[in-house]
Amino acid sequence: MTKKENNYCVIMAGGIGSRFWPFSRTDKPKQFLDFFGTGRSLLQMTVDRFRPLVPIQNMFIVTNIAYKSLIMEQIPDLDEKQILCEPARRNTAPCIAYATAHIRALCLRNAGLTAANQDWSRPEMKANIVVAASDHLILEEEKFRETIQRAFDFVDQNNAICTLGMQPTRPETGYGYIQFLKPSDISHQPSEGIYPVKTFTEKPNLEMAKVFLESGDFLWNSGIFIWNLQTISEAFRYLLPEVADRFREGELLMGTEKEENFIEQIFPKCPNISIDYGIMEKADNVFVLPSSFGWSDLGTWGSLYELNEKDEEGNVNLHCEALFYEAKGNIVTLESGKLAVVQGVDDMIIAEQKGVLLICKKAEEQRIKQFVAQAQDKYEGKYN
Repeated sequence: MTKKENNYCVIMAGGIGSRFWPFSRTDKPKQFLDFFGTGRSLLQMTVDRFRPLVPIQNMFIVTNIAYKSLIMEQIPDLDEKQILCEPARRNTAPCIAYATAHIRALCLRNAGLTAANQDWSRPEMKANIVVAASDHLILEEEKFRETIQRAFDFVDQNNAICTLGMQPTRPETGYGYIQFLKPSDISHQPSEGIYPVKTFTEKPNLEMAKVFLESGDFLWNSGIFIWNLQTISEAFRYLLPEVADRFREGELLMGTEKEENFIEQIFPKCPNISIDYGIMEKADNVFVLPSSFGWSDLGTWGSLYELNEKDEEGNVNLHCEALFYEAKGNIVTLESGKLAVVQGVDDMIIAEQKGVLLICKKAEEQRIKQFVAQAQDKYEGKYN
């Protein structure tokens, strides 16, 4: 089993959560909100989830500079230097490259090495990293930690990129899919229960999702990645050199007081590309660990609706009082202390927060981003 002090965690927390508008707003996006009335935000729940596996000093949160003070407030035992601020939105690959470069600089310094002399055999360079989003919901947390520990042990001993694939329970069109090779299809399996990845597929239509589910060869793409420092460093170098080269320009500055200024200069020049397109779909050493621990990518009102307790007509009310008449399948949330009376409508999102009331069909919630953009344009950012 890997040593805890060799484990690192990177939490991506820079999104603005526009699909949860108006509950999620630019000044306080969804990762900083308490969706379930537990007294803990999604970000706090994510950090809590990893504490038994990763020392707090080995956790890094990549975010927008605007949210630095919010993170310090919600995670008070985090050092300011562990909050890595992106000066521009450039998707997940540059975000992960930044965190990787920062961790590599720390390990080099601990080993007394330089960027030009990266001796990966040194014990100080043995860093196993898990990358996760700040807005996932995990219902079976102990089972989750057992799964992450298995993945840590796997990447500690193998030059492998590992991702967690969720066992699909329905033909979901909102998730990406991972096709994996079964034992009968491969000559050598480096670890029992962990399989080579054959293909990644972006969000399919309903018919294709049904085919994926029935085949038994596909898993939901969780967006949770595990690798060791050497493997991911080399993956960026060979598969995304246009990103790796930007960070290599200032490798001596990483982990110093000059890092922030360096990042401000080079980060906006990075291409806007996801880790899936940039690394996962190109690499030949990607493996998947099929998992089941009550995972949900809490990305939409629909996903929140599915997770919450419903009345006999399938209605959900969050953080408010509600009365329903001839109404089915609705989700309602209002500012604290308000009552909603809903009559004669089905399958609707009814959400009110900070001067904005949204009434939208659940089936068309993908249009919320469009509503946000148009409101921003018409009202000059008043309701962001």
